[in-house]
Amino acid sequence: MNERPPRPPGEARRATEFSDGEGLEPLAPLDLSAVGSFSDLLAAMKSTSFGGRQLGEAADVLQEMAVDPDCLVVGTFTGAMTAAKQGLVLCDMIDHGLLDAIVCTGALMVHGFVESAGMVHFKAPAGKLDDRSAYYSGYDRIYDTLELESNLDRVELIVHSVLEQWPEGEVACSRLLNEAFGRWLTEAEGASAPAGPDEDVAPVRGVLSSAWRRGVPVYVPAFTDSEIGLDFALFNRARRRREEAPVRFDPFLDLEHYTELVAGAKRLGIFTVGGGVPRNWAQQVAPYLEAAARREGEDAPPRRFRYGVRICPEPEHWGGLSGCGYSEGVSWGKFVPVEEGGRFAEVPADATLVWPLLVAGVLERMGLR
Repeated sequence: MNERPPRPPGEARRATEFSDGEGLEPLAPLDLSAVGSFSDLLAAMKSTSFGGRQLGEAADVLQEMAVDPDCLVVGTFTGAMTAAKQGLVLCDMIDHGLLDAIVCTGALMVHGFVESAGMVHFKAPAGKLDDRSAYYSGYDRIYDTLELESNLDRVELIVHSVLEQWPEGEVACSRLLNEAFGRWLTEAEGASAPAGPDEDVAPVRGVLSSAWRRGVPVYVPAFTDSEIGLDFALFNRARRRREEAPVRFDPFLDLEHYTELVAGAKRLGIFTVGGGVPRNWAQQVAPYLEAAARREGEDAPPRRFRYGVRICPEPEHWGGLSGCGYSEGVSWGKFVPVEEGGRFAEVPADATLVWPLLVAGVLERMGLR
């Protein structure tokens, strides 16, 4: 009979030291009979595995940054989350003080504008409407959702009515425009006004109006990559045809305003849905301030994000920035390393599945639901 070879000395010691799980955190079965709230569910998921554990841990980090009185929390959002009917989840985060600034795509802003102006998105009927027919019928498809082209025509009327009142000589940026749109929606909502000169739909609660009421700035770095950006351009084209001066737009006004906001904070946190331009634009403020100090000799305070929660299904191995983890961001000087107190959680999932659960649970813990 062949005898098993002796275990190497190091392996024998390792087996003896860890065989009883000493020093390790135990897991526990998810017992739904003991779950009475979203908060309970997230706490229980933290002791499971895979995505459930990641979501449970994300709740802890989100709550920690939200209750830290010295933490400026930046929310970055990509994709058409408003067309996907997640807009009120974002409103809840704004209205309950979980976010101090927002950086988003033009798509999120536009479809949220449609929604908050009282217009409707529709389910794309599976197998009943091909994209060619949708085009000729006046429908724009967003995965499984339809935006009516007429909705966007109505938005243009509102945008142009706001721009007609723009102060002469004032340079625009996405933040100032979003403030103006948020003010219009809030005033129209209060007056039950129509969402356009010849329409009969009343504004409702929405992202831009919530942000305006709370004084939360909304930045859209790729502003021209949006229907409202095109509406702005069409407005200026019309002014040029009438030989009137166009409204000027300077995106660097956004960058400097955001940089000053960040530089004045003691600690930074970031909550991210997706990736793309909003995520990187928000994070690059750290190397920007560092470069101002190191290259230009400015008295610029170093700033790195101490907290971070991200929901994004894109994996790191594709090599794209949307998939890069917080550890990679540490190498750029954007994040405080875990070894120095950084607190981060990444959930590789579809945001429409987990974002509402995460926010509901954290609001419960904070006594806000």
